[in-house]
Amino acid sequence: MIYTALGDSITFGENASSLAKAYPQLTVSALNSGSCKVQGFVLARSGWTSDDLLDAVIWRGDSVIAHSSVVSVWIGGVDLANAALTSIATKQPLAVKHLIAGYRRNVSAIFTRIKKGSRARIVCCTQYNPFPNSPLAVEAIGQLNRMITELAHSCNVTVVPTHTWFEGKQAELVHGFRNGKVEDALSRSLPIHPNDRGHRVIATGLAPFLLPRK
Repeated sequence: MIYTALGDSITFGENASSLAKAYPQLTVSALNSGSCKVQGFVLARSGWTSDDLLDAVIWRGDSVIAHSSVVSVWIGGVDLANAALTSIATKQPLAVKHLIAGYRRNVSAIFTRIKKGSRARIVCCTQYNPFPNSPLAVEAIGQLNRMITELAHSCNVTVVPTHTWFEGKQAELVHGFRNGKVEDALSRSLPIHPNDRGHRVIATGLAPFLLPRK
């Protein structure tokens, strides 16, 4: 079985103490310790938006996706962070509708591309909230996750409720967590990625979604 993880800095393993402790590699190890034999591939970079991931899938992903049994898509954190930082800098309201419309268009195109080029099952991860003490973040991420769920259902894609695994545990699972407010992102280090414990939680939760359906 070939598993391909598509995403941004979280999937790339940013702030894990090593790539071996990032969730894609931990997930493959977990599956291989069972009855499955799994080979894993990662197509992800720090800073990628849903636009960037769509480009990568089109221009770089075809060969590996074509042979994949299952593909996970986890994207959107950078789209949200960019919009939130612009909102803070310009003192304008967060353009949630505009953000979600662009995100939906990109992710829908990613699903279509995967389906066109392979027979892989697709699972799509929701976004956890690294800023649980900011009503702005709670509302925006809530809207994004509702849209992810609707889009996934309409495209016959499995939703992975990643956000529920972090709810109320962000201080334990997010690297550099401070006050849980959007303003924390204005410092040099973005407190948004999972720490090693967070990556383990993701791998443990994600692995069952990747197993072949009986």
